Amino acid sequence: MALDGLVLKATIAELQNSLIGAKINKILQPNKSEIIFNVYNKSSNLLDICIHPDYYRICFTEYSKPNPINAFNFCMLLRKYLTSSKITNIETDDLDRIIYIDFEGSNELKDTLNFRLVVELMGRRSNIILLNDKNYIIDSIKHIITADREILPARFYEKPVSNKRSFLEVNSFDEFYSIISSDYYDNLSKYLPEIFTGFSQVFISNVLDEIGIDSDSKDVNELEELYTYIKNLINQFGSSNVLLKTLKKDYTIELGSFDITLSKFLDDYYRQKEIDDIFVNAKSSLSKLILTSLKKSSKKLENINQKLKSCNDMDTYRLYGELLTANLYKFKGDYVSPEVTVENYYDENKPVTIKLDTSVSYSKNAERFYKKYNKLKNTLAVVTTQKKETELELEYIESIIYSLSNARTLDDIEEIHNEFAENVQMKKYNYKSFQKVNNDKSMANNLNKIVVNNYDVYIGKNNKQNDYLSLHFADKSDFWFHAQGFHGAHVILKTNGKVPNEDTLFKCALLAKQNSKAALEKNVSVDYTYVKYVKKHPNNKTGMVVYTNYKTIIVP
Repeated sequence: MALDGLVLKATIAELQNSLIGAKINKILQPNKSEIIFNVYNKSSNLLDICIHPDYYRICFTEYSKPNPINAFNFCMLLRKYLTSSKITNIETDDLDRIIYIDFEGSNELKDTLNFRLVVELMGRRSNIILLNDKNYIIDSIKHIITADREILPARFYEKPVSNKRSFLEVNSFDEFYSIISSDYYDNLSKYLPEIFTGFSQVFISNVLDEIGIDSDSKDVNELEELYTYIKNLINQFGSSNVLLKTLKKDYTIELGSFDITLSKFLDDYYRQKEIDDIFVNAKSSLSKLILTSLKKSSKKLENINQKLKSCNDMDTYRLYGELLTANLYKFKGDYVSPEVTVENYYDENKPVTIKLDTSVSYSKNAERFYKKYNKLKNTLAVVTTQKKETELELEYIESIIYSLSNARTLDDIEEIHNEFAENVQMKKYNYKSFQKVNNDKSMANNLNKIVVNNYDVYIGKNNKQNDYLSLHFADKSDFWFHAQGFHGAHVILKTNGKVPNEDTLFKCALLAKQNSKAALEKNVSVDYTYVKYVKKHPNNKTGMVVYTNYKTIIVP
């Protein structure tokens, strides 16, 4: 991410007018890497300071976050020292990604107390450190011990060591040129960030593109144009002539008019990035859980099929036992042959050879054949039922996989996760709910609604929504649509007592096809009927129903 020293300095220059003189009303710490100050200066604002390695930033935020019931220790420390104090200054250290925020407060005796909050935004090494007026560390959000310095209570604070030059201390182009001309380079976008603090490759590359200079240029006039552009940009910090521009997954800073502030840009950008990342992670985690369940059920079905295969010999064992019993009178003496041949009176007296256990008598061999038959008979009855249940379970899991593949928001993921955790067959895997199960009101707010020929049409996004739409939300006189033989959405056409025409019915059938696994198929049969003919499936699986009195529309 291109949150370089330039972006940070421009943002702080913009925040200064609102923060200097502001009073600290509340201090919150929603998570281990984020501090939010509720500040008041003519108006109330939330100052968000985040040191997460992927989202580190400082800006005003418009998005509230849940506060934990038990506050973090560092949050309690900040509340003790900084609540009701005023911000007297906020600045960056050169073009380093280090921000200093100075506070002035008082104790019970009305003595003036000064504190400094140091915010280091350096990826994984980011930190928030509270100092006293003598620059000693009171505490920090992260304790760090390295060969260069220690960030621990009662230690003197020392900023990170950097071997790079300060561009702000370069007073003329001649000085700038003497620095870069004394070294060999073939790419300015890589070379300048290596020797100057605060420059990112994204920023330099964008400036070179903006002013039309090749990255390997050594032309004096072009280099002076580059120097002048950067100097002019820095001189504009704090004005409305500085904007942030998105470049693929990164952003850069440049000159130009912008309709929102840098702070607002950062807030919206990182808010969306967090949402996107949480969505991807949640979807990935849920996919693993579902695929694990699918693998277990598939393995279970494989074992059931093997048992069913073994039951194929069931009638053979019964036949052997019966034939052996019928011919016991022929076998006398203590000696038992390894095998005997008898006539099968069920098959035109054809000879049948039966292998025997010589350690037991002929009658015991017959008894064992009957026992094997009865055992396999009982096994067949049990595994036949198990196979139906397992196949139904696999079908249900596949419907969840389909729903997950179509999930577009975190609310969609949450509903699918809760459904998966609640399902009776899934409880044995001890999967916990994503959070509290959505009630009907919250689920209604997440429905996919469109208008077809002035009729409201609702499309289920997952099994829980399908259940809600078909069994709770829809009226008995509404129409229900579903692609025949495919996993997909339940589509509800709200009639409000009217009779929709054929065009409306066809368009709803088309929606049912498009929102099913048959979306790419041709000539798909879509069944539709009144909601009053749609009932919960006897297996009680979420999203599964049975229906009668239906008609079918073929959707090409």
